[in-house]
Formats: sequence, structure tokens, C-alpha cells
Amino acid sequence: MPYEASRRTLLAVAALAAVTAAGAASAVMGGRPAPVPDDSRNPGRDPLDRPGHRPDRARLRRLVEGMSLAEKVGQLFVSRAYGHSATDPDAADAQKNLELFGVRTAAELVSRYHLGGIIYFAWAHNTRTPHQIAELSAGLQRAALDSGPRVPLLLSTDQEHGIIARIGRPATLFPGAMALGALHGAAGSTGEVRRAARIAGTELAAMGIRQDYAPVADVNVNPANPVIGVRSFGSDPRAVAALVDAQVRGYQGAGVAATAKHFPGHGDTETDSHVGLPVMRHTRAVWEELDEPPFRAAVEAGVDAVMTAHIVFPALDPSGDPATLSRPIVTGILRERLGFRGVVVTDALDMAGVRQKYGDDRVPVLALKAGCDQLLNPPDLGLAHRSVLAAVEAGELTEERIEESVLRILELKARRGLFEEARPTAEGVDRSVGIPEHLAAADEIAAGTTTLLANPVKLLPLDAAAGPRLLVTGTDPASPSGTTGPPTAVLARELTALGCRATAAPPARAAAEAPGHAAVLVCTYNVPEGDSPQRKLVTELLATGVPVVVVAVRNPYDPARLPQCAAELATYSWTDVEMRAAARVLTGAVRPSGRLPVPVPGRYPLGHGLTY
Repeated sequence: MPYEASRRTLLAVAALAAVTAAGAASAVMGGRPAPVPDDSRNPGRDPLDRPGHRPDRARLRRLVEGMSLAEKVGQLFVSRAYGHSATDPDAADAQKNLELFGVRTAAELVSRYHLGGIIYFAWAHNTRTPHQIAELSAGLQRAALDSGPRVPLLLSTDQEHGIIARIGRPATLFPGAMALGALHGAAGSTGEVRRAARIAGTELAAMGIRQDYAPVADVNVNPANPVIGVRSFGSDPRAVAALVDAQVRGYQGAGVAATAKHFPGHGDTETDSHVGLPVMRHTRAVWEELDEPPFRAAVEAGVDAVMTAHIVFPALDPSGDPATLSRPIVTGILRERLGFRGVVVTDALDMAGVRQKYGDDRVPVLALKAGCDQLLNPPDLGLAHRSVLAAVEAGELTEERIEESVLRILELKARRGLFEEARPTAEGVDRSVGIPEHLAAADEIAAGTTTLLANPVKLLPLDAAAGPRLLVTGTDPASPSGTTGPPTAVLARELTALGCRATAAPPARAAAEAPGHAAVLVCTYNVPEGDSPQRKLVTELLATGVPVVVVAVRNPYDPARLPQCAAELATYSWTDVEMRAAARVLTGAVRPSGRLPVPVPGRYPLGHGLTY
């Protein structure tokens, strides 16, 4: 089916889901764990006062008043820093810091700019092991508390799980958002999603990370979306809203600030905002039906932070400015329409989507004028810091406007207990990170995500007790942090552990090696429409007469772009936990129970899923 027809189909399905969701919501919640009681719905209470510590706003205002302008501006910035250690990085990382920031260590960077936060990346060598991360966090907090305004840092990362995870094993890795959306029905299991976030947040907090840039609140209604896709819970806005609510409560119940992203919605774009400037073509009415509900749910759940999107949304702001720099969107809609009182954080300011219309000196100033609070990862920190100072000195920004954002940031830090709690320790890591109970929970949750899409000849489940010979082949994408190898190798290993005789073969040799096997399992990855090497591979394997099983290891749309096979599954990611779950479903060790959280145009409806 051509892309535009697929997109229209998904929009229609999502709109129908939005209309009917109110009646379905009670059924979705039926039989599920009740939400943990809290007082967030009490209209007499500020929802941002819970869970966690209640900020002493008078004390925080005095703290802000005692800062210099440079210190206040520094609190707005969240920067990357290179190295595994706050004070003793490897030589290459020290050189990188020197080139970019004029200092050799992350601790010096914090002191020089009075930073409000640091974001961790694997590629910046911040996240080698949980114990190392905790030591880095403790060192950075020492640097913050020994200099300038003596305010603790808000340490953050993108730990969405699934295909986006900055911290890998031995930390616990859960299925990603769309996989969680597949749990036991199109609306997912809110109790299990909240449980996963609570465990994930507990582990992050033990490593000193108190802000996670999750959950993704985008509603994915575009099969060709290059940047969201399986990072979204699905295409049903009400189901996505319920799961966003669950993750917000899970993370923040563990003491970690959740961050709903990417406002006002990135789910129907054709361009990756890392490399270009996407345009959202939804009307205002469509936005209110499809894109708004998850963000409204996050705000009502008391989410600590909302991240903006570097997208142009003409129906919400015809100026052509990306949402990050749009006052009508950030202040007019997020603050005034939705009533959000927490911290607004920009998406990374080194992304192309926010840099195409304005220079790097103007972007941070315009983001603050739009209503943002935290300025995330500017490409040139020194330039960005100087530009905000200059804007205040020139009267373009007032110092009172800076103080508004600083106070919100300090209130978030106070809610997460950063002014009172001890720094992370090795003992805390040992008690919480990657412990057997957490790993078992991840496997238990993952078992319900694998979705059996087709099984017309009843090939599945495979009889593992008979030790069938299986060939595993297909596309091996780059491995995220939650993998111990390419998906074909991991799947073969897990099938062998269950009693099968499974081997992996490269696609070039698969057709020749297929005869004599009970089945060939083909891992597919983002199969394009029309002719492609992956379609050719499946066609060649079908010609051998050996039963072919398609395992879509990322987007569940792949089967619609391939010939019908003996069986088809969707795993939504290729991390170990999801490959292990797929092996258990293939062999019948667990019965498949996942349901599609998006429709597969031309093949399967929203909510489709088979079992044994």
C-alpha cells in the first residue's frame, strides 16, 4: 500500500479510537492493578508537589536571589561532557572537553558555567558500568556543591528502553514503548507499564540519574516516521495517554523526574529532526483529537518536565518557527491551555531541526522567550551562555524572566530530594541495579509483548522437545545497549537454550543452507515498500519449500511489505529481552498474548494478535 494511503488509514483508525476510547477505557482498566493512591487529583493541591519532597519555595526564592546573573543563567543549561570520571577522564576525552569547552574535566565544566545539569551519553563515554556511572554522578555532585551557588545537579539521560537506552547491561533493560503498548491488548497493561518504569527509575536513581527523558508521548500514525516509530506506545491516542500516565507515575514514584516528549507531538512526521526540520500537517482539530491527549494526561499526572519538539506546526503557529522557539505553542498551549507548571526542556539544541532558521547564538534566547526553562545540549555552550547573558544586558530578556525558569528548575530538584539526599554509592547500586528480581520482572513483562500476527499453517509453536533444526537469518541492525550481539545470533542462541538446534547464517548463504531445516526464521528490519533486498531474501527462501517465519524486529509494518509466510511475529525491538521473549513464544514456552498497538495497513487491524 502506498505511504500516503497507509498514513490516511492510520489517521482514520486513530481518530475512531479517540471517539470510542471513553467507553473502552473502563474495560481496559478492568481486572488491572489499581493505581497507587495519591493526592494528585485533589484540586486543592499543586500536583507538582508530589510524589517526593515538597519544595520550600520561599527558601528556593532566597537561593535564587543570592545568585549572580551568570550563576542563574548557568542553571538553565544541561550540557554533555566527555569522560567516565568527573575528575580523571581518559586522555582523548580530556582533549575533547578542552576543544569544546576550554576545560579538561566534567567537574571543571560544571564549576566554570555553574551548570544546572549534565546529560549522559554512551558515545561520550559516560555510561560504561553502573558502578562507574554512580561514581561519575557523585563526583559531579561534589563539583556542583563545592562551587558557585552550591546547587545540586540534575543528571539526566535518554533511557527509553527498547531501541533507545544509554545504559546497558548489567542494568535491567525493558521492552520499549510500542512493545509495552502491545501488552495484552491495544491499550496495553497500565499496571505492568507502571511497574517497568518504577523499576527502571529505581535503578537510574541508584546511579545518581534523577531525570529521564521519557516517556515518549507522541502518537505514531505514520508508518514512514523515521524517528519515532516504535518509540511511541502506539496509534490510539487514548491508549497512549493511559500508558504515558502510567510511566510518569512509575518513574516519579521512584524519585526520578519523568519528561514527556516531544511536545506538541512528533508522531506524523516524515523527517528526522536530528537532520532536518519536520512539518506537522495536522489541523488544530486533528491535533486536539490525536496529539494532545497524551500530553494532557502527563500534565494531569503531575509530570515534572515536558520536552519540546523541533518541528514546525503551522496549525498551531503559522510563523514557521519550530515549536521549541514558538511562544504560541510553549506558552500559549502547553502553559495556558494545558496548565503545565513544571519545567519545559528543549530537545537537544545541537539538532538540525532547531538550527535551520536561526543561528546558535539566537536559539537559546528565543527558546527562553518562547517559555522554555532548560536548554539542552547546545552545540557551543560558551556561545549559548554568553548569548543569554547579552540578551539580559540588552533588555531582550529580563532577569526576572531568567529567575522564573531557575525557580522551576530548583523546585524540580527539591521535589526529587536532591537538596537532602546523599550521593549515589556502590552499595546502593548493588542493592538496586540489575538485581535478579528486576531481571525476572523484565522477562515476565517482555513475555506478553511478542505479537503473533499470522500462523496460517499452524507451524507454531515449534516442538522444542524434538530438537528441530532451525536456520536464523536476516538483517542485523546496529546493536543498542540492551544486546549481547546481532538479533539473528541472539535469537539462535535463545532457541538453542530452549532445546532447538538453531544456527545463524548470513542472508547471502541462507537459501543454499535452508534445505534440511524444519523452518527458516528471518529477522526483518524496516522493510521498505516495493522491491528490496529483504523482500528478495524472503522470496528466495519461500522458493526452497522450507517454512519461513518472519520476525519483524523493529517496525511491525514489515509483513505487509513481504509475501505471506508460514508465520509472522512482531517484537518491536531486537534487544536481548525481546529476542528471549520471541524465542519463548516460537517454542510455546509462553503463549503469545501481544496485540498490535498500531494497525498494519493492508494486512492487520489495530488490536490484532493471535495465540495458541
